[in-house]
Amino acid sequence: MYEHDVIVVGAGGAGLRAAIAAQEAGADVAIVSKLHPVRSHTGAAEGGINAALREGDSWTDHAYDTMKGSDYLGDAPAVEALCRESPKETMQLEHWGMAFSREEDGTVSQRPFGGLSFPRTTYAGAETGHQLLHTMYEQLVKRGIQVYDEWYVSRLAVTDEADPEERTCHGVVAYDIQSGEISGFHARDGVILATGGLGQVYDHTTNAVSNTGDGVAMAYRAGVPIEDMEFIQFHPTTLPSTGVLISEGVRGEGGILYNENSERFMFEYGYANNAGELASRDVVSRAELTEVNEGRGIEDEYVHLDMRHLGEERILDRLENILHLAEDFEGVDGLEEPMPVKPGQHYAMGGIETDENGETCVNGLYAAGECACASVHGSNRLGGNALPELIVFGKRAGYHAAGKDVEDAKIETGQRGEWERGDVDTPVEPGAIASSSDDVVADGGAAASGGSSSLTPEGYVERALEAERERVDHLLGKDDGIQQAEIRADVQKSMTQNVNVFREEPGLKQALRDIREARERYEDVYVADKSRTFNTDLIQTIEMQNILDVAEAITLGALARDEFRGAHWRKEAQERRDDVWLKHTMLSWNGGTPELWYRPVILEGEDKTYEPKVRSY
Repeated sequence: MYEHDVIVVGAGGAGLRAAIAAQEAGADVAIVSKLHPVRSHTGAAEGGINAALREGDSWTDHAYDTMKGSDYLGDAPAVEALCRESPKETMQLEHWGMAFSREEDGTVSQRPFGGLSFPRTTYAGAETGHQLLHTMYEQLVKRGIQVYDEWYVSRLAVTDEADPEERTCHGVVAYDIQSGEISGFHARDGVILATGGLGQVYDHTTNAVSNTGDGVAMAYRAGVPIEDMEFIQFHPTTLPSTGVLISEGVRGEGGILYNENSERFMFEYGYANNAGELASRDVVSRAELTEVNEGRGIEDEYVHLDMRHLGEERILDRLENILHLAEDFEGVDGLEEPMPVKPGQHYAMGGIETDENGETCVNGLYAAGECACASVHGSNRLGGNALPELIVFGKRAGYHAAGKDVEDAKIETGQRGEWERGDVDTPVEPGAIASSSDDVVADGGAAASGGSSSLTPEGYVERALEAERERVDHLLGKDDGIQQAEIRADVQKSMTQNVNVFREEPGLKQALRDIREARERYEDVYVADKSRTFNTDLIQTIEMQNILDVAEAITLGALARDEFRGAHWRKEAQERRDDVWLKHTMLSWNGGTPELWYRPVILEGEDKTYEPKVRSY
């Protein structure tokens, strides 16, 4: 068994920043990650970091833009913490050596981004995430922080009290992909989940194949509520053949969207008369799909994004890697012709319920980054707000887990206020995945109940370790059945077809039926590769359970919320309903049968209350 004060699961931007902060606070900290840190998906972020750095801008304006962009479903304490601390954290990156783009006078460059009232997106060409990841990895190496890379965390070691708020997380169990070793990791002070996104729930996504919602699903099964899962961001500019992201920076620099008739449709059809291409992402994505659905799309699939008029010098200076992406994946020269783009799954606004310090309702368990929901983004994230979330809340979680004094959180977690259950007319009962009562295939998150109060913290880790070894032996011991790849493809196809930009009740119910059928098929899953080393088939089979749990949560939330807010569009409800839905959708595991309840949105900020207004661009 390995032992450290703080264990960080995941080595992207949030995980690296959390580890650095915990080490600064004096903790013995280690990162456990299924990828080497510089392969983390943060490296694919292109656009930039929103920070109020210039004269004429302010963090309060940034907070207002963020709250408006969230369609008033963000929690003010988290929104204000993000916007207030982003300038300091962005400058810290620069002091660590991050190579931000600069103007001729030497000042750091900032560009306009969708939904912003001021050009406050700080960037490093169109590869800001890559620069950020390498900058922080250098700090990790400099500080000598232990990294267990290519160790896949598949189970949390959590106590088993009936009330999740009385439980404690004592560590994790992970699988060494290189050797096949399964080991426990005891965290004396805290575990921080920084596992990133869940894009592999969909078949057209900007996310890497590693983004399978692991942290969200494990925390959910351990008893932590998950919040606002229905709000999935579809980025308006992805390449049709692959889902590869084309940065919002292209539109920030002046890129133009055209339909098949060469019409600049964002203006000409009134989707965003003021902001045009720089309306928020949900607005632009719906506009593009409407153009396609009404017969004005190109090849009935996509629209064109044109940046030729920016000139070769400007493109090469600020957007060079976009040229390579368009050429490599679509065979298009962005200097000579427009690029094909269409919406693709990009980001999850919801996730593990936390406060502003990353703390969950389970003692010793934290979350930061995309897997967490504080809630900063509400129902729609503004471009350029993901990277500051990583560094601001990663730092806060690292400090708090290591015992450093931080300001008290204003957001309370795990408090069940307005309890509602059974108000979603689902066509199937959403049961848990389980092939036997001893939880061989399923990971219940929290340890199985029964006479364990005398266990030591290490004892809980050992018990979780034995359960995981039993699960792996069971999967490798089966000689026939169904392989996860078949199940995964069917779930991804159903989610893309039924729980996409435009959502209708029959489609959502069909998705739930498909997920339920996939759960039943998963009970007969087996792993064809019987080796213990570099067994990606085994890893993906374990990931498949997380995909199922997350897909169900997204769909249940989407079916429950019968209104149109932010990224969540419902055919049956074409207006925002603040009188009914100004609240967070919460799901609790409840032994595998999700329970739906709600928590009020916190609109009271430091010096003002954010009053919901009509969101127009």
